[in-house]
Amino acid sequence: MSKKHPIVAVTGSSGAGTTTVKRAFEHIFFRDGFNAAIIEGDSFHRYDRAEMKAEMTKAAEAHRNLSHFGSDANRFDLLEALFKSYGKTGTGKKRYYIHSDEEAAELNARLGTNLAPGQFTPWEDIPEGTDLLFYEGLHGLVVTEENNVAQHVDLGVGVVPIVNLEWIQKIHRDNLERGYSAEAIVDTIMRRMPDYITTIVPQFTLTDINFQRVPTVDTSNPFIARDIPLPDESFVIIRFQDPKKLDIDFPYLLSMIHDSFMTRRNNMVVPGGKMGFAMEIILQPIIERLMDTRNK
Repeated sequence: MSKKHPIVAVTGSSGAGTTTVKRAFEHIFFRDGFNAAIIEGDSFHRYDRAEMKAEMTKAAEAHRNLSHFGSDANRFDLLEALFKSYGKTGTGKKRYYIHSDEEAAELNARLGTNLAPGQFTPWEDIPEGTDLLFYEGLHGLVVTEENNVAQHVDLGVGVVPIVNLEWIQKIHRDNLERGYSAEAIVDTIMRRMPDYITTIVPQFTLTDINFQRVPTVDTSNPFIARDIPLPDESFVIIRFQDPKKLDIDFPYLLSMIHDSFMTRRNNMVVPGGKMGFAMEIILQPIIERLMDTRNK
């Protein structure tokens, strides 16, 4: 951890909804004028798209599991090195994983490259003078026998919908946005499950705050669900690991978020449609305190 160069990590599995939290942080950074170094978790995958496809074929032939959730398909050593470097110096090495033709056009124009979706950009230095590092991806607080990324994080946020809802979101996203068949999506879910249990889930005991969306409609069979439950058809359970450490003012939050209530001393429940608003009013003062400490 670093008071001078703080690191904020948002972690959650594919399709969990980390983008919603990222958007809330972007609003906070914009309102307060904070200059954040943005790091995408995909950029620390070990293989590009073509390489991963080939490695997955080899793994299947050898009856070995390989997924983007696990350590074999990621460079946790480089992610930890970045967090450690940023905490000490305020800079470090980053790159981008190109997801789409639009991203490829934008990055190629800036870098003078000729890269396609599914490839990585070259490593480059994070510019000096940023206020904090913001990571969003699968492994912001990952801990393995070889690497401990979590020890360098100043604020860890987990996004953890109940698993059936997570699967529904992934099935719909991968089918509608990426054109994958239902069979291919289910195969991916099954292949990732061992790494999900051993690598992804343990991170949520290390996060400072977890946002867990729980639908109020039937999701008992996510593989036949025709649509994703709407935010208004759900509640969000917000768990604070140590409310005193974060200086959480529960009476204020309960008064600001209509229909919110407490279930335990460190668990607050808000209507699903208020998730983004709740994130911003909870996270903004925490980020501002990090910045005040940094400036002092």
